[in-house]
Amino acid sequence: MNSNIWYLPGPFYQYQEDVKALAAEAGLRIIDANVTTDRDGAAENTPEVTLKQAPTPVVLVADDSLHVEVDSLRGELQALGVIVESFAGQDLYRPEGELGQTAERLFQVLESTTQGIQSLTQQRDSEAQKAVTLQAKVDELLAKLASTEPEKKDSKDAAEIAELKAKLDAAQVTYRANASKESLQKQVDELPKA
Repeated sequence: MNSNIWYLPGPFYQYQEDVKALAAEAGLRIIDANVTTDRDGAAENTPEVTLKQAPTPVVLVADDSLHVEVDSLRGELQALGVIVESFAGQDLYRPEGELGQTAERLFQVLESTTQGIQSLTQQRDSEAQKAVTLQAKVDELLAKLASTEPEKKDSKDAAEIAELKAKLDAAQVTYRANASKESLQKQVDELPKA
């Protein structure tokens, strides 16, 4: 039977060494020793590992002054939670009662931020409305310009065509009734100079 199983109590992150890399180097397969009582195929020579140093827990000594301070901190944390949640919901709310220094400062900063955002939003909306109004005026002016330009151009062309036809009539030159301005101009240009 092949003895290549390393029964190691998990969780594996509790070790200073990279146990998966050590197992791969040694050709071993790791199984958490906490999940099975079976030790079939257990390897005899397994790598040495050391546990990480656990953080030192903080121990509070209960006396009346500490109890008051813990209650004060708990109240301030609750106020902070209310302020943060109301800001996240885009409806900043100041909890009733006296806030701690941190909660009060956070509320001031978020209130200032909210007012700045509201001011920018109003300015943006005002500028957007101005843009809509200006665009409507531009569209109106372009429509007026488009409607008057052909009339001016047509009336100017008609006057020039009438003038060219008059010159050709005076010279007794025939032309087509629907001749273009360009062809009439060519015929006038070909008239002998007097």
